[in-house]
Formats: sequence, structure tokens, C-alpha cells
Amino acid sequence: MGISNKQKKYIELNRTKYSHQKLADDLSLDPAEVKEYLDANPPVKTPFYFYLIMIFIPVFFFVLLEVGLRVFNYGYDFSMWGEVIEGKYILNPDAPRRYFTTVKSVPASIEDIFDKEKVPNSFRVFILGESSAAGYPYMPMGAFSRYLRRRLELSYPDKKIEVINIGLSAISSYTVRDFVPEVLDQRPDLILIYTGHNEYYGALGVGSQESVSNSRALVNMLLYMNRFKTTQLVKDFIQWFVGIVGINDEGPATGTLMSRMAKEKEIELNSEQFNVGINQFEGNLTDIIEMIQNQNVPLIISTLASNLKGQAPFISINKGDNPSANQIFSEAEKEYSAGNYKKANSLYRYAKDLDGLRFRAPEKMNSIILSLANKYKVPTIDADSMFSAMSNEGIIGNDWMTDHLHPNLAGYQKMGKLFYEKMHQVNYLPANSTAAIPFEEQDSATLNNFVYSHFDSVVADYRIKLLKNDWPFIDPKLKKSYWEVCIPKDYIDSAAVHFLLGDLSWGKAIEKVADKSLRRDDIILFTQHMRALIYQYPIVVEYYRKIENITLILLQRKEYNKAKIILNMEYELSPNAFSTKWLGQIALQNGNTEAAIKFLEKSLFYNPEDEQVLYNLSGAYALNKDYKKAYQSVTKLIENNPNHQGAKNLLNQLKGILN
Repeated sequence: MGISNKQKKYIELNRTKYSHQKLADDLSLDPAEVKEYLDANPPVKTPFYFYLIMIFIPVFFFVLLEVGLRVFNYGYDFSMWGEVIEGKYILNPDAPRRYFTTVKSVPASIEDIFDKEKVPNSFRVFILGESSAAGYPYMPMGAFSRYLRRRLELSYPDKKIEVINIGLSAISSYTVRDFVPEVLDQRPDLILIYTGHNEYYGALGVGSQESVSNSRALVNMLLYMNRFKTTQLVKDFIQWFVGIVGINDEGPATGTLMSRMAKEKEIELNSEQFNVGINQFEGNLTDIIEMIQNQNVPLIISTLASNLKGQAPFISINKGDNPSANQIFSEAEKEYSAGNYKKANSLYRYAKDLDGLRFRAPEKMNSIILSLANKYKVPTIDADSMFSAMSNEGIIGNDWMTDHLHPNLAGYQKMGKLFYEKMHQVNYLPANSTAAIPFEEQDSATLNNFVYSHFDSVVADYRIKLLKNDWPFIDPKLKKSYWEVCIPKDYIDSAAVHFLLGDLSWGKAIEKVADKSLRRDDIILFTQHMRALIYQYPIVVEYYRKIENITLILLQRKEYNKAKIILNMEYELSPNAFSTKWLGQIALQNGNTEAAIKFLEKSLFYNPEDEQVLYNLSGAYALNKDYKKAYQSVTKLIENNPNHQGAKNLLNQLKGILN
């Protein structure tokens, strides 16, 4: 009787599931008839393009989603560099958001500016690391990178010096590793690294609020995915959902971002979590070194220094196989009092390692740094040994540290000096260029010309007071109010407080202090703060116009000494036609013809058509009895302006002398 269409449909639906016998039984058919039908009608093979389409559909969806999110500028721009003005880069302020999800405020860099397109005569150095690399609490002016920049500028004036510090507070080696490829894209001549203190509580550290996994491979893959807007959308959805269901995973209110990020408050020495932190640091640092060496870029890394004697353990764990940190610290104090400094130093370091709150890098980190440096032949500076050698009785304490691990300003300058000396030793200083200052005199010249302001000192002092007014330095119950800690005594203190509160940017606060100093006729303080402002933001032309207008007012008042202070500052930071012209004229008026000639010749270099400069330079040459140069100079002036009466008179006098 044959197989009906309904029966055929059943067979087709189940031919891969059942045998022909089972199909025949289910349909009450002859098995031979079913087998004959199956043989005559083999299954249709799915075309290969069908599978390609199935794969392409989700890929196309995500590509379309990513493009759409970018077109509509969804979320934050996570690109590494931001263009502040045409042709000038800084670290994009939103780039750190790649690494922070649970905290609202992310760390900022010290905003070092560099050329988008590297010029041929430039010497470009990148600094990577954490808050100590960024110069906390003296940011932006007090980092060791600022010492390096100033020394290089003074020693190699023929070079375009670019020292770009992209150190960030509260990050770990994951961030440094993630930054390296994009730093290498900027063609650095040298990379310096000071990192390792934040492996437990820094972004993505094992004990951090931002921790996502103990697997380095997974974390680094997620960091790569962070470059896509789609990843940001997924993160935002998760954050929204967490907020809806009321999950709150915030840490205690504290004085620093690192403190807010500390999730696991107790990480015992040699515990599983402790070893995860050690392994992640070693793995990331290995990747960092290999990536840099694969591009043949010079690299210098440093060991880590911590406050040993001046910082008791934050958390003493009184369980497990290890002695308590407080017990060992107490033993160290006794040995120090007895004059057994070598033993005391060893005990202080052991107490630091036993500290359950891992805000200071354990000794194992320095062992890893030195071991990898030896393995890969990387030049290394030993900041730990340097601070020990400079400290009382060879034990690092409050004489060089502001808190548990951040050096004071003099300490940062010593770090800069140590890096520079290593650069000199391994021939990493600018090639094909001769230093304008002998090596032995460069350090003192740098310190004498270091760019820093009173405002920066006040800010640093307040930062440390606020830090130590909170957990983990004190019980949060004993915390004083903000205004009990920050008590303004004058207009500089007041500006510093408003800066720390976020009411003013650093630039606006510095400018406000400079303006107030000028109104008080304090030219020294005005110049000091404008000098810092221009050094930090050399691309802002308004700052130059401002000081030039003020200089002209002083010159009109014949207050030449005050004008000279401002002109010297401008000349030191950025020589131009204006500063050299007026320094030359003041020198000429004071009878210093040699200085006048030097400055006026430079002014003429910047603006060859300035008639006033040509006339004064001709007069300076004449006073210096260099009549031939005077004649050439005044002749050029008359060629430009035949009606210049003063020039014609001077030319007649010179003709008489020369004849």
C-alpha cells in the first residue's frame, strides 16, 4: 500500500534518532519497506555556507553593536592618549577607568605633555608605576621624573626633552603591563619602572575590591576586552543590576583610594593569597620586560623602598604558623635601642612582611625584581639600599619617608639622581649630544633650578595629614573632621584646601595664588607660582601673555628689578623674543654690555626684524668697541627703515670712528 506522506514526515524527523526497525514498528510498516525508502532518500547534507552564516550572525551582531556604541559615543573613551591641543598628547584621563569598576573616582596622572609626532632631536622617557612613581604626596611637581626632566633640560639644551610620567595611584602591575604596548607605540628612547607595592590592593590585585580572578591569563584577556565599548556596556549593566538588588561591596570611608580598595584586610605571610600576589607580580613583570626588550627599547627598573622603623604593622595576625607582626616589631625596637642595628633592620623587615595589611611590598618583591633583572640583563637601581644607606643607622624611617612607603621631596630627588646616574653608567643618556654642564655639577644645578612652589608643599602636607587621620593609620572612630585637619592660615593654605576638596583644579589654584601674590606686590611668590604653572603646562599661551603684560607694566613704572625677576623666569623656562629683548635692554641700561649683547643677539634670532633690538644691539656693540658689528647691525636697521633718525645718527658716528 506504500508509505503515506504523514509517515514519511515522521521518518524524516526521526531517521537519525531511531533504527529502521524502530521506525517500522512505530508506524506499523514493513521494515524492508522502510529501509528501502531510507536508502532511496538519503538525508540532505547541510551546505557549508549554512554554518558560516550561523557563525557570522552573532559576530555581525556584536560588530554592529560595537560600531553603534562608538558612533553614539557611549560611555567613556578608554583610548590610551588624549589630544589636549592639536599635536600634543597626555595620558587620557579616562584611560584608568579600564581598571576600576567598583570605585567612583579614578586616579589621575600628573598630566605630562608630549608631541603626538616625535621630532628628530627629541629624547623621550616614559615612567611607569604607582603612586610613588607619580610622586605622592607632591604631585605633580615633586615626582622623581621632574628631577630627571630638569636635569636633562639643563644638561642637554639642544635636545627636545620629553619625560612622560604615567604613574597612577592604586594600580598594580596588571595596569603597567597593559600600558606597555601603547607606550612602545610612542617610540620611547628609555622606559623607567618603579612598581610592586600595590600587588594586593591595587586594581585587579588579589585582595582588592577590583579583583576579578586569580588567573593572570583571564585578567589580561579581560583587560584586552576593555578596549571595546561592548565590554563597557556589559559592565554597566552588571553595575546597574547590582545597584537594583542592593548589593553593596564598598570598603570603609578612608583617606586614600588604595584604602577604599582594600577588600581582604588580612593576608597572611606565605598564605595562598599571599603567593597569588607574588606570582602575579613575577608573571606580569616578566611579560613587561620581554615586551620592552622585543622592541629593543632601553629599560631600567628599581627595587622598592618602605618605611621600616617609622611604621608599625597595620594589622598583626595572632593565628596561624607565623609569629605576630607586633611581636617581631617590638623585638626590632629593643634591638635598635640596644644598638644592634643590623639585627634590628632584619627584624623590622620581617615585621613588615608579617603585617597582615599588605600596603608595603614584601621582601620577596625585591628578590623577584633583582632575579628578573639578572636573568634578562636589565639595568637596575637599588632604591631600597639607597634609602637604607642614607637613613639613620641604616634603617629606613621617617627621615626619608612621609608615611608607610612614599618618600619625601628630598627622597624623590635622590631617586631621580639614582636613575640618572644609572642612565649615565649604561650610556642611556641622549646620543650624539654633549652635555652643556659637567656631569659632576649637574645635580647641584638641577636642585638649584628645580621647579617647585610653596603651594605644592602646603598641598603635600595636607595630603599626609588627611591620610594619617583615617584608617588604617587610626581607628575611624577617632577621625577628626576635615576642617580640624586642614586649618588654613593664609591665602595659599586656603587655595590648597579648595584644591584638595575638588573646588579648584591644580592649575586654577596655582594661578589664584600667583594673582594674590601679585596684588600683594610679592613678585618673588608670583614668579615662583607662575614658573610652576608654565613648567607644568608649557602649551598654554595665555600664561606667557599674562607675565609679559605684567612685565610691561613694571617696565613702564621703571621697576626694572621686579621686571627682571619675571623675565629671568620666562627666559629660563622658554626663551623667546620678548624675554631676551627686555633682559638685554635692562642689562644695557645697567652698563652690562656683554650680557646685553648676549640677550639681544638671542632676541634677534627669534625676531630678526625688531627695530628696537637692532638699534640697541648696535649701541651695545659700539659700547663694547666692536665697531664693525655695530656698523653692520645699524646698516641693516636703516635698510629696513631709512627714516630711523637714531640709527642714522649712530651710523654717522660709526663712519667717523671707522674712517
